[in-house]
Amino acid sequence: MAKRLTKQEKQQQIVQTLIDKMFEIAGHDVRYKDIEGRTDAWYQEYTMTVEQNDEWQSWGVELIRKTLKLPKKVAETEMGMMSLMWGLKFSDWEK
Repeated sequence: MAKRLTKQEKQQQIVQTLIDKMFEIAGHDVRYKDIEGRTDAWYQEYTMTVEQNDEWQSWGVELIRKTLKLPKKVAETEMGMMSLMWGLKFSDWEK
């Protein structure tokens, strides 16, 4: 029988999955393991469009809702915090 993950382990797993998906949606060949442990501003080296960010946000809200069994509003807030902490720069913000 598989070990049941703690809430903290689930949250860490979600962060890794969300970062991997962010890079995938933005079209970068980078994964969480590539940036793990970096203390520089790695998130400023890569860009994504506003549309790609919206896609990532929607995908992430659903992942958070399913995994942590949170209401949509709380999942949206959590995803907003993810975007603030680890989201990539926008390449088309002026539009």
